[in-house]
Amino acid sequence: MRISLLPLFILALPLLEIAGFVVVGRQVGALATVGLVLASSIAGALLLRYQGFGVMTRVRAEMDAGRDPSRQLAHGAMIVLAAILLIVPGFITDILAILLLLPPVRDLAWRRLKGRIVMATSFGTGGFRAQPRDKTIDLDDSDYSRGDGHGPDHNSPWRRLKDE
Repeated sequence: MRISLLPLFILALPLLEIAGFVVVGRQVGALATVGLVLASSIAGALLLRYQGFGVMTRVRAEMDAGRDPSRQLAHGAMIVLAAILLIVPGFITDILAILLLLPPVRDLAWRRLKGRIVMATSFGTGGFRAQPRDKTIDLDDSDYSRGDGHGPDHNSPWRRLKDE
């Protein structure tokens, strides 16, 4: 039976972060420690704001070129995760975030994860295509009411659609 270490890590993370605060606080002082935590949170918020738009631009460029955007989507998700980790107070999460911001680390993570991820899209060699809509009826005001206000119009296109 395989035991996952992720739940254990998530439970231990707050204790590790507190220990990190103590160690850094001893080295640089309490005020500088609080300043570092605030600076990393601000950096994470700015990164989340600006990189989100950049990721969408790169994904759109890949789709317009007719290429699979899954790598760009994965890199974007990792950048968003890095920004969230920077916003969370703590030095261990900041170190993980900085690692995720490095393109070689993201490429390594993508190579390891892409076999486990299933992308269900209608993506083809020509890019994403809109699905054709069948039986679309464009109605005017007079098409869906009789005009005299008494009951449904039996000649309405809605009635004809049901009969087909």
